[in-house]
Amino acid sequence: MRPEQRRGGLKQTTMKEKTGQLTHLSAEGRPRMVNVGAKPATRREAVAEARVRFPAEVAASLREQGLRSTKGPVIDTAIIAGTMAVKRTHELIPFCHPLPIENCRIEIEFASDTELMIRCTVAITHKTGVEMEALTGASVAALTVYDMCKALSHEIVIDALHLVEKSGGKRRVKQGKVVA
Repeated sequence: MRPEQRRGGLKQTTMKEKTGQLTHLSAEGRPRMVNVGAKPATRREAVAEARVRFPAEVAASLREQGLRSTKGPVIDTAIIAGTMAVKRTHELIPFCHPLPIENCRIEIEFASDTELMIRCTVAITHKTGVEMEALTGASVAALTVYDMCKALSHEIVIDALHLVEKSGGKRRVKQGKVVA
């Protein structure tokens, strides 16, 4: 008898009830890739952000140096690394589908005197979303900034990695809340 069947008049909790809507688990609780074969291809877009906070003297030094470190141009290198990460997300996250990315844009700018804001926007027309690609792009761009600047300080902090928005598919999300 399977665990989701009633035993002795008591209902056993099913895996779906235990996990909510975890789509990467089979009915038996085993990891699996989601089958997107029957889903329609729609335009999908996701936006993710990350923040990199510098000590004040490091931020000032970077600005004076035109955002260059001894390793080269910080922003340009982070944009390239983030874009590469978007295209290879399926190699890093086990159940992500390999996707033909149609658009990837990474924007990096100072949000304050000491904080860089990294925004990664990814778009595709496909059967599955690109949230993981956007989050991966933003995080790898932030890690690249850290790597390029760590000679100046190890007090640099990466934080606030989050999904800002996603559209297409079943749900639309804005600022972390389902809006449609």
